[in-house]
Amino acid sequence: MIDVDAGRGDRMALAVLTQHRMATTEQMHRVIAPEVRIEQTRRRLARLRAEGLVDRITLPQAGRSRVWFPTPYGVQLASAWPEMRGHRPSRTVSDPTAVRLKAGHTLTLTETALAFLEDARRHGKLCQPLDWIPEVHHPIGNGEAVIPDALMYYQRGPADGDRGPMLWAFVEVDRASMGPEGLAAKLPA
Repeated sequence: MIDVDAGRGDRMALAVLTQHRMATTEQMHRVIAPEVRIEQTRRRLARLRAEGLVDRITLPQAGRSRVWFPTPYGVQLASAWPEMRGHRPSRTVSDPTAVRLKAGHTLTLTETALAFLEDARRHGKLCQPLDWIPEVHHPIGNGEAVIPDALMYYQRGPADGDRGPMLWAFVEVDRASMGPEGLAAKLPA
């Protein structure tokens, strides 16, 4: 077999943006390439933008942070990859105005995913960037469902083999859509 990268880093960057919906340049750097200089991540994102796979907005607040998001073409391409099978394509935000209006909550979710990912890396545990799946629909009957902000997979044992159980957890970053009593009543169902 020929050992060629063939865009593996670009592929991961697009998959992460498709899965997480949006991320700042710094967040993307921390997810896909924390071991290299951030300029490499900036160049990668600029290349994906030039190819029409991602786009960006600049937030006027927050130090003029750039927020990257996949284009409809980028989502279509990434959704066909084997590593994305079984992952429902997100209700992607591909309009710059919609990205700006949803940035606060979505970037907070991305930061929460990063906290788990970076902790796993520090402790040699297995948690990959695509192990964080936003808004997974869990029907509970009678037309009702629980839709947490994210579903996360995390292996408690070392990352170098099958040394522990694979855990999964619902993650809810805020309770804006349902009060604690309603959520507590739905979870046992």
